[in-house]
Amino acid sequence: VSLPNADQVVRSLKQCPLVVVSDCMAHTDTVALANVRLPATGWSEENGTVTNSERRISRQRSLLPPSGEAKPDWWIISEVAKRMGYEQAFSYDHPYEIFKEHAELSGFENNGSRAFDISQLQDLDLKSYDALKPQQWPVTDAAPYGTARLFADGKFFTPSGKAQFITVDPHDPLQQPCDEMPFVMNTGRIRDQWHT
Repeated sequence: VSLPNADQVVRSLKQCPLVVVSDCMAHTDTVALANVRLPATGWSEENGTVTNSERRISRQRSLLPPSGEAKPDWWIISEVAKRMGYEQAFSYDHPYEIFKEHAELSGFENNGSRAFDISQLQDLDLKSYDALKPQQWPVTDAAPYGTARLFADGKFFTPSGKAQFITVDPHDPLQQPCDEMPFVMNTGRIRDQWHT
C-alpha cells in the first residue's frame, strides 16, 4: 500500500471479497489486508532473469535457499493458475521454460515493429540459459549480442520512421495544498523495496 492515495487503495482492498498477497515480508500494510498470504522468496533466493530500466537482461542466480515455506513468484503464479483451471497454460517446472516462452512471444508478429524483441534467445538450451551474459534488448539477427542504444540508426517506430514530438498542456494537480493539508507529498522509494 505504498501507492499514491494509499487511503483509497486500502478502502478498495477492504471491499474486495478475496485479497491474495504474495510477499517476502510477513508484516506489511498490504499483507495485513490479505485473506490469503503466500510466502515469496526474497531477492537473494530468486533464480531467473531480471531486466533493469536500461533494458539489460541479466541472469539472476540464487545465493541462498528459500526461507521457510517461501516459493518463487513464477511457482506461486503457476500454482494459483492451476487451481483456477489453467494448468495446461502454466505447466512450468523451471524459470528457464518461462524465459524461452517469453523470448518466443517477443518476436511473435513483430517484424521490427516493436523494440522489445529477444526472440534470438528462444532456442537457448538450459546450459546456455544458465550461462547467459547480461545484454540489452532488442536481441535480433542484426544485433545478436544485444543493442546498447535504441534509435541510434535514426529509425523510430512511427509510420514515417521519424521521431514525433507531442506538445502537452500542463495541468495543476487536482489536490492543492490547503489549511487542512498544507504539504505536497510524493511517495518515495528505497533501494531494496519498490514496486510494492
